[in-house]
Amino acid sequence: MTTNKRPQQQHHYTVIAQAIEYIRANLRRQPTLGEIASAVKLSEYHLQRVFSEWAGISPKRFLQYLTKEYARNSLLTSNDLLSTSLASGLSGPGRLHDLMVTCEAMSPGEIKQQGQGLCIHYGLARSPFGIAMIAWTERGIVGLSFHDLDHPELSHGLQQAWPMAELQRNDLEAGQLINRIFSRNPESARFHLLMKGSNFQIKVWEALLNIGTSQLISYTTMARLAGTPRAHRAAGSALAENRIAFLIPCHRVIRSDGETGIYHWGDSRKLALLAWEAAQRDSLARSGSATPR
Repeated sequence: MTTNKRPQQQHHYTVIAQAIEYIRANLRRQPTLGEIASAVKLSEYHLQRVFSEWAGISPKRFLQYLTKEYARNSLLTSNDLLSTSLASGLSGPGRLHDLMVTCEAMSPGEIKQQGQGLCIHYGLARSPFGIAMIAWTERGIVGLSFHDLDHPELSHGLQQAWPMAELQRNDLEAGQLINRIFSRNPESARFHLLMKGSNFQIKVWEALLNIGTSQLISYTTMARLAGTPRAHRAAGSALAENRIAFLIPCHRVIRSDGETGIYHWGDSRKLALLAWEAAQRDSLARSGSATPR
């Protein structure tokens, strides 16, 4: 795999994922920094440095983002903001359109052709959350997923989804796209997203784009945003079928009791995504920058 500029972040995520697993297993007794450092085989000093370089905040502040209490409070605040905006006829606050992301669902004819005549480029790159595989066409991004290992079969799911398409691997451009997606400058990212799914799934995924960074909503609210308030289980199933991670932010939907719920690319990665976004939001707020994505 061709590397980009993120090898150190890849190592940092590995350490942070281990720390998150340890914290989740010992959450009730609130482990100390020293205990967490020992569990990931680092000194307290090095753990402090890894967190600060990866998330821009101290381990103590990062761990606060991982607690159920923080999630519950964020959920209540987000629901209130969303309810207010919906009542006034507006979509959610902190809209993802600040990133200038637009969506184009695939036409029924294109889906029926299963990618015939379509050239899909894909590649592997290092991201702040492990190895990422991204796939795109001339019209936009068709897939973004996270993985723990680099192996030659990662494109298998892509070939299953588009059996008649021509696949071309390009790790260099993949790395450039990943760098833009996870840039701390929101204005650096402008993408079209090509979504392949049922009408209901696409409605759910489009509704997700109204959720601002580090805003958390429940599955029930998610169903209401999609126009089907009683179909929260079906909305949850639609989230599980999302194949464009992060840009379609299914990680921001959690259970109403503050538990994060299941995530297609790993529960620990979901917690890491939420805490990382909260850190970016707070960093931008302190610097007086515009609302983050």
